[in-house]
Amino acid sequence: MRYAYSGTKKVGVQANVITFFEMPRKKDTITLSVPPGTKEKLEAIAEQNQIYWGKKPSVSGLLGAIAQGELSVGQPFQLNRVQIESLRQALKNLIDAGHPDHAQVLMSLLLERGALEMPLKQELLRTIDQTTESVRVRLNQLIEHQQPFLLTYQNSQDETLVFTVRFAQIKLYEKRLYLQTWCKEIIDSEDIPELQHHRCFRLDRMQNKYLLPIEEPWREGFDEVEVQLHLYGWLKKAYEPKPDDIADEIRDDYRWVKRRVINTFWFFRSIAPYYADCEIIAPASVRQRHQEHIAKLSQLYGDRP
Repeated sequence: MRYAYSGTKKVGVQANVITFFEMPRKKDTITLSVPPGTKEKLEAIAEQNQIYWGKKPSVSGLLGAIAQGELSVGQPFQLNRVQIESLRQALKNLIDAGHPDHAQVLMSLLLERGALEMPLKQELLRTIDQTTESVRVRLNQLIEHQQPFLLTYQNSQDETLVFTVRFAQIKLYEKRLYLQTWCKEIIDSEDIPELQHHRCFRLDRMQNKYLLPIEEPWREGFDEVEVQLHLYGWLKKAYEPKPDDIADEIRDDYRWVKRRVINTFWFFRSIAPYYADCEIIAPASVRQRHQEHIAKLSQLYGDRP
């Protein structure tokens, strides 16, 4: 905000005494005795906050803005260890959720007003420098132009892998953005046979220089399976339909839901909180895979007293 004081106030200075008085009619007059150099410091603060009298920084305007609660000045705020960790996590969450602009605002506030040690300031700057925004822009360009590409990716095990991507969408899973893809490679795929070409990648593990356009045909979409669920007990009424649901009916003693699924990893995670109130009916491949998960879980807990 820029404050302009054009002829309504005047500042008089003599022998390090600053006098403020109204023009043309006198209303309130304040006389301050200040140490040498204080006037220049006040003018610098006024200029920093774009408070002017004509084209010159206005000390009277600065005091007026402070008095009216439009401007606060003083020592940077102090943050304890828990507050710093909370703000660092907030930055990460904003970036992961696809809001790097909001993360920039929060980081600027911390750098400008927070009394932070230099190592922490450098860490915050690196965090913003490593945002996924530029990667998202590049991915959006490739997807919009239906351009297949090679993706070099470093997974959670620090393995560097290369995939041939022929279809992709940026999707939100559990409050984090991922690149959901159809890849030519199926080696080491852990999904059911119908969905083995599908891979899901974190955006923060990608770099623009490793997204290389290639000569391959672009697919029209993902493979998919239609999963049928029976929801029992409290979930029969409490269930909230999901965007991928294509059928939803209340029946005698259960609720029947049919959902379009392209990634069983995220599908299994979505129904995990429902436990015995949710049963996978079809297809057999998804039901069997879920049975295998339950068997492993039962074995894990059965080995201990």
